[in-house]
Amino acid sequence: MTTSAVPRVHIATDHAGMELSAHLVSHLSAKGYDVVDHGPKVYDALDDYPSFCINAALAVVADQEAGTHALGIVLGGSGNGEQIAANKVKGVRAALAWNLSTAQLAREHNDANVVAVGGRQHRVDEATAIIEAFLTEPFSNDQRHVRRIGKIATYERTGEVIE
Repeated sequence: MTTSAVPRVHIATDHAGMELSAHLVSHLSAKGYDVVDHGPKVYDALDDYPSFCINAALAVVADQEAGTHALGIVLGGSGNGEQIAANKVKGVRAALAWNLSTAQLAREHNDANVVAVGGRQHRVDEATAIIEAFLTEPFSNDQRHVRRIGKIATYERTGEVIE
């Protein structure tokens, strides 16, 4: 697997997160991240975010399966629907982060590969700090976390619940 300290970042939003998304694309690109914007490209107050978020999540999984270090960001008003949509993609562990601690723990304990953030819940600087905390926090590889993630993956693949 090809890994680097700086992952490729797939980002998607709905209309409520477009301003934050544009900021993050610019900010993260300037920091050296390879940012792939999955849209939307134009503001539409009636847009349907699932396709944007699912496409970003699919790209994260495809990159990871190809050996590329990749993470995803999905944004909305609350981040809830976007997290739900991303989590429908096999292989995605999307976490809703609302502060630095939840962002870091999502990576450290759950090896989350997509973060959801509510654009209407935070100032731009707060949301940026949450995203950066997620992107820079490594997975602990602690055996108990590896075991738990494995149980989730087994259920996802087979439908079997392992005690």
